[in-house]
Amino acid sequence: MTIGSAGSSIVVPRNFRLLEELERGEKGIGDGTVSYGMDDGDDIYMRSWTGTIIGPLNTVHEGRIYQLKLFCDKDYPEKPPIVRFHTRIKMACVNHETGVVEAKKFGILANWQREFTMENILIQLKKEMAASYNRKLAQPPEGTYY
Repeated sequence: MTIGSAGSSIVVPRNFRLLEELERGEKGIGDGTVSYGMDDGDDIYMRSWTGTIIGPLNTVHEGRIYQLKLFCDKDYPEKPPIVRFHTRIKMACVNHETGVVEAKKFGILANWQREFTMENILIQLKKEMAASYNRKLAQPPEGTYY
């Protein structure tokens, strides 16, 4: 997030930005089908996060709950977090062996901008689940993990 006008801007420090994201994630996002929070409240660097996506209606994902890990290294938000599904899923942008969301195959990570957030990533992943090329892919059995 950048604040300012007429060429002057203030870059919000990483930890302030992550505290904002934490507060927003804890309040719940939109319709409640996407959420996220920190893995370890004692991690002063706020690196490790867990995200949850409830599969979109009218897709093979409907009713399924997907857990993800997001890792925000010291260069976040300048660079995107590493995003990995913990729950097994079959999607065009997800490595089928590791569960890692492959940046080259997922627009928001491939075209990362500092203003983007973990919330944006989770919402885009949910939209990807509903995309024509993902919505009907046969899925691994429920309750299986990477």
